[in-house]
Amino acid sequence: MDRYKLGEMEQKFADLIWEHAPVSSGELVRLCQKEFDWKKSTTYTMLKRLCERQIFENQGGTVVALIPRQDFRAMQGERFLQETFGGSLPQFLAAFTRRNRLSDQEVLEIERLIENHREG
Repeated sequence: MDRYKLGEMEQKFADLIWEHAPVSSGELVRLCQKEFDWKKSTTYTMLKRLCERQIFENQGGTVVALIPRQDFRAMQGERFLQETFGGSLPQFLAAFTRRNRLSDQEVLEIERLIENHREG
C-alpha cells in the first residue's frame, strides 16, 4: 500500500487530525461523530490505518502527527510528479497550462519560487 495515497475519507480524517493535533483519542471520537457521523469503532479503525502508515501516532491516548500536513502534501505531490511525469516539473507545468491559464498572481508566485531556489 502506498503510504502517501489516501482515499477521500482517509484524507478528510487526516485533515481533521492535523487541524486539532495533538488531540485526545476521546476528543477525536467526538469530532468524527460530529463531522462524519462515525461510531467510535470506525474512528479507531481509520486511526489504526493511518498510524500503520506512520502518518500519525497514538501516544497513550493522545494522537500526534508524525508528519506535518505541509510535508505530507509535498510528499504526495512528489510521488504524483514522479509517477505521472517522470519527475519532470516542466512537463507537468506544460500539461497543466495547456488546459488552465495561470493568473498573474500564480505566475508571480512561480517566478518567486524559482528565484528563491536560485538564491539557495
